[in-house]
Amino acid sequence: MKLTSSFFFLALVTASPLSAQNADTKLEAFFKSYLEETFQLRPLDATMLGDHRFDHLLDDISPKARATWLAQAKRTLEALPKAVPYDQLSRDRQIDFEMLRDDLTRSIWLSENTHPFEEDPRTYGGYISDSVYTLLVQSTLPKETNIKNAIARMALIPGIIAVARETLQHPSKPMLETAILQNRGAIGFYEEELFTLAGDTPQLAALQAAAKPVVAALKQYQGFLESDMKGKASDDWRMGKAKFARKLELELDTGRTADEVLADAEAEFAHVQRDMYVISRQLWSKYFPTSPLPPDDDQGRYDTIAQVIREVSYEHGKPEDLVTDARATVDRIKTFIKEHDILHLPDPDRCQILEMPEFRRGNSVAYLESALPLDPSGPSTYAVSPPPADWKPERVQTFLEEYNEHMLQVLTIHEAYPGHYVQLEYSNRSPSLIRLILGSGTFKEGWAVYTEQMMIDQGYGAGDLALRLNQLKFYLRAVVNTILDHKMHCTAMTDAEAMHMLTQGAFQSEGEAKLKIIRSKQSTAQLSTYFAGRMAFYRLRQQIQRKLGDKFDLGRYHEAVIDHGSVPVKFLPELVRTRLTKPR
Repeated sequence: MKLTSSFFFLALVTASPLSAQNADTKLEAFFKSYLEETFQLRPLDATMLGDHRFDHLLDDISPKARATWLAQAKRTLEALPKAVPYDQLSRDRQIDFEMLRDDLTRSIWLSENTHPFEEDPRTYGGYISDSVYTLLVQSTLPKETNIKNAIARMALIPGIIAVARETLQHPSKPMLETAILQNRGAIGFYEEELFTLAGDTPQLAALQAAAKPVVAALKQYQGFLESDMKGKASDDWRMGKAKFARKLELELDTGRTADEVLADAEAEFAHVQRDMYVISRQLWSKYFPTSPLPPDDDQGRYDTIAQVIREVSYEHGKPEDLVTDARATVDRIKTFIKEHDILHLPDPDRCQILEMPEFRRGNSVAYLESALPLDPSGPSTYAVSPPPADWKPERVQTFLEEYNEHMLQVLTIHEAYPGHYVQLEYSNRSPSLIRLILGSGTFKEGWAVYTEQMMIDQGYGAGDLALRLNQLKFYLRAVVNTILDHKMHCTAMTDAEAMHMLTQGAFQSEGEAKLKIIRSKQSTAQLSTYFAGRMAFYRLRQQIQRKLGDKFDLGRYHEAVIDHGSVPVKFLPELVRTRLTKPR
């Protein structure tokens, strides 16, 4: 008999009495109690993690209610060391203790130093769209139950919109512009996509009736965003050096400072450019058989890389085939992973490759939405975004050149195999509830970036230099993201300076660079997770491989890395070395 995630969670909550527990089980019980309270305060968090007991509800996001969230975090942080004796915990559970403590510290700092509900209208998108979309796409409950919960939740969405209208004050222009586009997508979702996802159902009439007031409220909200909020939108989006440094350290949790991360990125920037020149020089005669190689000076090296990248980028498919082309790369990549023992792939394979819904588009061409940690038998989705229908032909062409047939393979490695999908499937097997819930974004993104180079180093692509060039270009994007993240929020870097760095230094198309500049204004720290995480994985691999020498087994090593859940990367050296002492 299959248990739903709700039964799974309730079984965890009703553990043995506290008085009979040792330190490890005290920590487990403490976290379960905290999580139970959190889910009652924030039902959407429960849904997004796979506990479906609250799928018919939405959060109270009023200022008064959000003050209780902060109070809960402070109360829990204060109680943690009193309730759980750290020095009596096993080493694994000490790591869990530190993860919980640090997550609470980060949550409190963010609550007191950032104001997304007042300043970022995108914040409300999760309550408006994701709250229903996730029920229909990722929940493993019966279809009729998910639709019933969706209908109940939709009745609460106008209330969310009312709070948004009362709370939003002076959003930054970049955040507002994206929110306007995403809300337009949300309208389309409730007018059309919702019913496609629901499919043939006797509940269709009730679903249609529930959607009508949501669409009406969203259309009014669209007018509010495009009129009232546009007049109040601010150009002040920079976080500032002190806040940025603290947030970066809290978010990355690598043990390195913001200045150290920036220095690493600037050094790596030059290193990757050099490698791109070496590859471009080898490809020159293929694409320019009658033209001499440009001079080997700064300008000549730039011209060589830029011209070869331009020619390689013409090797792309049609916009309507982008999702189909992404699917075609999957079989080749999975076959290579198995034949070369990169690691053991998840079985069964629950990864779906789908077209990204309109309301999710705006900042990226693809994402991986993994199975929910507390509902792990559900599907994972590798979503790919074709160019929007209203784009002009020249913008579509630029988009396709950026995501050409070579880059699409790199993207699939990153998002799916053996990147995000595989790692998160491993992570969802963790016996630690804390690690299931509090996964590190730096671990997740760092692993995905690490796999891009590793796969080609091991022979994927059979020495295709165009593929290697695109992998280096994609990695250079992660490096320059870190520099952009820092300089946009800690210096007076202008859009023109950022554009020059992205297009001339990192060889990005103008369209891609514009989107990245917008993204850098809308977020802090997240753009740095890719590079900071990758460097942690890269350094650890070098250290362990050098120490083990001929005894180093790549597949065994990779499984030892991702076998602990998505822990902060600062814990990896200890955990991986311990795991390698045990059988594969």
